Amino acid sequence: MVAEMCKARFAEQQPRPYHRRSTTGAGPGAAEQTATVDIPFGEKLVDPAFRILPGREPRAPVVMASPHSGRQYHDRFLAASRLDPQAIRKSEDSFVDEIFEPATGRGAPLLAAEFPRAYCDVNREPYELDPAMFSGPLPGHANTRSLRVAGGLGTVPRVVASGENIYRGKLPVGEAERRIRHYYRPYHAALAELVDETMARFGTCLVLDCHSMPSSALPRDRRRRPDRPDIVLGDRFGTSCTRYLTDLADQFLTARGYRVTRNAPYAGGFCTTHYGRPGMGLHALQIEINRALYMDERRFRRLPRLLDLSRDMADLVEVLGAAEQWDTAQAAE
Repeated sequence: MVAEMCKARFAEQQPRPYHRRSTTGAGPGAAEQTATVDIPFGEKLVDPAFRILPGREPRAPVVMASPHSGRQYHDRFLAASRLDPQAIRKSEDSFVDEIFEPATGRGAPLLAAEFPRAYCDVNREPYELDPAMFSGPLPGHANTRSLRVAGGLGTVPRVVASGENIYRGKLPVGEAERRIRHYYRPYHAALAELVDETMARFGTCLVLDCHSMPSSALPRDRRRRPDRPDIVLGDRFGTSCTRYLTDLADQFLTARGYRVTRNAPYAGGFCTTHYGRPGMGLHALQIEINRALYMDERRFRRLPRLLDLSRDMADLVEVLGAAEQWDTAQAAE
């Protein structure tokens, strides 16, 4: 069901009307993108593109996905970048796959991208592309005017999360097509298959889209305040997930001592919107964890609290996947 829906959506993205201005030439350092960056074609820089950690004896209608925790930065990619190996990691949801991996022991599979978000972002439409990045014309069905493209954070990002340009020059258009073919499409095909298997087994499914947020993403006056959020739950303002499950996650995390907010500053991205179909019994909930909780953000090092956080996330998955609670949720809708 979901796999077929994804094939129809991703096979050939159709043109759509947009009302934002074109971002051609926009963004820091755009003027210096003149030469074409030479990245070899025809081979994968990261292989395999993802890994799936199966839930032991699947017993929970939950599929976990970590689209931004990949940290395999190939030498050829780094050579094409103007950033050093530390700076290019600023978009990475560091260690999120490790945080949620123990939850696979509670009966839920985890899909984790191996390629970095700075290389290809699968939490975007298939063709959200910035024409200023490429040396030739993009296909007519490309979305070149979305807010995410305007910010430099399309399917092939122009900048890292801190706003620094990634590349020394422009990319061939074929490079975008190659990344979409080798990384974007396989990731979503795998996620759709996991969802279909879960739906077939349980009759319902929750996609838990797992992310982390830099502490700097919060407004400056809230970064050190006692009420700064530790975790943000995004359900697209109630449209991607039944309120029962969002409430349950909120209550559980709050009871564990976390400060939880909803839909601000993150309400959920493409994956939450695309997979969330509550009317079909398919729910999608994005979870954003403040990186200051578990890592040294400057040095990209784990902090001891990561282990406690990981145990709490495993317990959360078990609570969300409890069969009797899903029955209650379905009856309450």
